[in-house]
Amino acid sequence: MSPKLLFDSVLPHLGAIIGLGLGVILIARLMREKRRPSNTFAWLLLIVLAPYIGVPLFLLFGGRKIQRLTRDKKSLRLHQLTPNDDSISVSPFGLVAKGNSTQFIPNATEAYRILIESIQNAKESIDITTFILSHDVVGRRVVKELSKKAREGVKVRLLLDALGSWGKKTLYILDLEKAGGRIERFMPVFPIAFPGASNLRNHRKIALFDKSSAIIGGRNIGREYMGPTPSQRRWEDFGVKIEGPAVSALNTIFEEDWAFACRKKGYTAEKQPTIPPAPTGDSTIEIMASGPDTPGDPLYEKVLASIQDAEHSITIVTPYFIPDEVLLRSLTVKARTGRKVTIIIPLRSNHKITDLARNAYLRELHEVGATILAYTPKMLHAKAMLIDDQMAMTGSANMDLRSLFVNFEVAAFFYSPNDIREVKNWIQSIKRNCIEQSSEVLFHKRHFRGIAEDLSRLIAPLL
Repeated sequence: MSPKLLFDSVLPHLGAIIGLGLGVILIARLMREKRRPSNTFAWLLLIVLAPYIGVPLFLLFGGRKIQRLTRDKKSLRLHQLTPNDDSISVSPFGLVAKGNSTQFIPNATEAYRILIESIQNAKESIDITTFILSHDVVGRRVVKELSKKAREGVKVRLLLDALGSWGKKTLYILDLEKAGGRIERFMPVFPIAFPGASNLRNHRKIALFDKSSAIIGGRNIGREYMGPTPSQRRWEDFGVKIEGPAVSALNTIFEEDWAFACRKKGYTAEKQPTIPPAPTGDSTIEIMASGPDTPGDPLYEKVLASIQDAEHSITIVTPYFIPDEVLLRSLTVKARTGRKVTIIIPLRSNHKITDLARNAYLRELHEVGATILAYTPKMLHAKAMLIDDQMAMTGSANMDLRSLFVNFEVAAFFYSPNDIREVKNWIQSIKRNCIEQSSEVLFHKRHFRGIAEDLSRLIAPLL
C-alpha cells in the first residue's frame, strides 16, 4: 500500500485513533491514582461510553493530586512547622497547638464587625484568602478598608480562587493594587502547567492579622455571608477567631498558597515565626490543611477516625452531604450499634443537584436509627462536627466528596471544654430551628424525582 493510500485510509479515523489513545492513557492514569472506587468507575464509564465528552472533561477536571506540589509543600511544611517549644507538636494529621484563645462567631453581623475591626486594627500585615469575594456592598467595604491600610504602609495580600471569584478583578478591586496591596489568583481556570487541575479549587477561608490572630470558618466575603445589619436572606454560618500558637500553622498554609499562586513571578514562601501562647489562652487546637497539596487525605482520615472512635454521639452540620462508601458505612455502623448519630442539613440548599444526590444517603442512615434534621429558616452554610462532647471541629470543608478529596481546605479541631461547649451551644441553637425528617418525607419519591435522585447519585462522585 502506498503512503498516500495509507494516509487517505487513516485520515478519516484519525480523530477516533487519537481519542482511543488518549482514553487508554487516561484510564492508565486513573488506575494508577489512589481514588475511591466509585470515582474511578464514574470516570471509566464516561471515558469508555462517551470518549468525545469524557476525555476532554477528564483533561480539564479529572485531576485530584498535584504530585510536584505535594512534594514541595510537604518539605516546606516540615521546615516551617517544626516546633521550637512545648506549645506546638506535629500530629499524624496536622499541627496541635496549646495556649490559644478563641472567639466563636455564629452571628453574621458580628462576623462582619470583627472582620472590619481586625482590618482596621492591623499594624503590620493583613493576609486574606477566600473562595468568593462578591462584587457587592460587603465586598466593596472590605476592599476599601484593605486599600486604606495599604496606603498606611501595612502589607496587604489578597488571594482569590480564580473560579470562585471569576471575573471579580474589577476596578474597585484594582484600587487595592493602586494603594500598594497585592492581589493574586489561585489556580487558573484553565491551568496549562497542571493538566486536569481546573477541578482543584482553593476553598479555604483564612484572614490573618499581624501574623498573630486569624479568622477561619465557612464564610466567604459577601452579603450572603455577613453584613452590617441583620437580614433574613443571609445564610446561617459559623466561624472562629484564634489567637496564639495555632496561628503559626495558618500563616504557613497561607504562605504556601501564596507562593504557589505567585510561582510565575519567582516568589518563594517566607519562613514563619512561632507565635507565643495567648495571655489567657487555654485552648488546644489542631490545625489541618487538606487538598491536592497534601500527602494523603488528612482531613478525611481525621473525620473518619473521629467517627469510628465515637462512643456515645456524633453530630455533623453541613450544607451538602455526599459521603463516600467508607464514611457512610462508618456512620451506619455507629447508628446501628446504638450511638446517637445526628445529621443537620438545610431543608433546601443553593444547589438542587446536591439535594437530590444526598437523599439516598440520608434514607440509608435514617433506616438504621440516625436522626436527620433539616434547618428551615434559610440556607445553612456552616460546617461543624461534635464527637462525644470531647472534640469539636469547624472550618471550610463540607461533608461531601469535593471537600474531602478534591478542594484545598482547612479545618480546626478543638479539644478544650470551653471550646467544645461553645460549639455544642451553637448546634443546640440551630436544632431549635430544625424539623426532623420523617420516614414519610425521606421515602416519598415521585416517579420523576426518583429518577433524578438516582441519576444524581450516579454522578455524585464527579460533583
